[in-house]
Amino acid sequence: MGILNKEDNKPKKEKVLPKTPQQKTVEFLKNLFFALIAALLIKSFILETSRVPTGSMEKTIMVGDFLFVNKFIYGSSSPRNIPFTNVALPYFQLPAISEPENYEIVVFEYPGDRDQLVPTAIDNYVKRCIGIPGDTIEIINKVVYVNGEEFKIPPNIQYLQPYVVPKGVPNPRIFPKGSGWNEDNYGPIVIPKEGETVNLNAGNIETYRTLIDRSYGNRVVTVEGDNVLIEGKPAETYTFKQDYYFMMGDNRDDSADSRFWGFVPRENIVGQAWMIYWSWNPDISFAEFFRLLGTVRWERIAKLVH
Repeated sequence: MGILNKEDNKPKKEKVLPKTPQQKTVEFLKNLFFALIAALLIKSFILETSRVPTGSMEKTIMVGDFLFVNKFIYGSSSPRNIPFTNVALPYFQLPAISEPENYEIVVFEYPGDRDQLVPTAIDNYVKRCIGIPGDTIEIINKVVYVNGEEFKIPPNIQYLQPYVVPKGVPNPRIFPKGSGWNEDNYGPIVIPKEGETVNLNAGNIETYRTLIDRSYGNRVVTVEGDNVLIEGKPAETYTFKQDYYFMMGDNRDDSADSRFWGFVPRENIVGQAWMIYWSWNPDISFAEFFRLLGTVRWERIAKLVH
């Protein structure tokens, strides 16, 4: 009888064959696919990224800042447009954890110019929420009042113009058309609220004309003498189908905001500005990459926005 070798009792390992180039390619594409799906889910339902193109929020948020936007808090949605295009997509939205509140910095799709039915491009704007549905907004000598009380002053608020445009000096670009107001002396104006019904007349229709037209998706409001018509039929009242918000920039004298183009519908709200994840000087092109890299504002990276 031969001596039993201990090695004979050990299970033999199967020889692992090296992966073929084709198998490696398939595995790489599979991993890439799942990574893209994960990134899409995060971008769609949790975090959005947004670049700051204008100085309307300086110095709270500066041109060249790149933001993380919390989409989850106001109700995540599937993609609203094909990336890098102005092609809108049908989308669905999850229930919100909370609704936008006064003083919060909100990211939203630009609703369009004051008298514009549909914006020419799909752009995300970043502003501070000044008024929520049902609030009354008034600006007296640059000071903002909400429901008769002075609005909390942001720590980085800016006024570039040393003078105040007097009350009674109209700015023809101001919303609503023909109001006779200006950016420093504005209102009072009440922000529309879902389910609220207002009387319509020739004197106030410019406050609601574009809002109503947009809700119908067409130019439906006309005025004949003192009578307001919607789709050719007399309309003495209108009931709002959703909530609206009033947004302003912290850089008060250099901000195209709700004073100029009107209310922001709830459906346009994307999320709450949360954190700056990158920041550099946007005036330098990528062609000068190393010079651009030298302008990184390291002190702003990972800074929470409030």
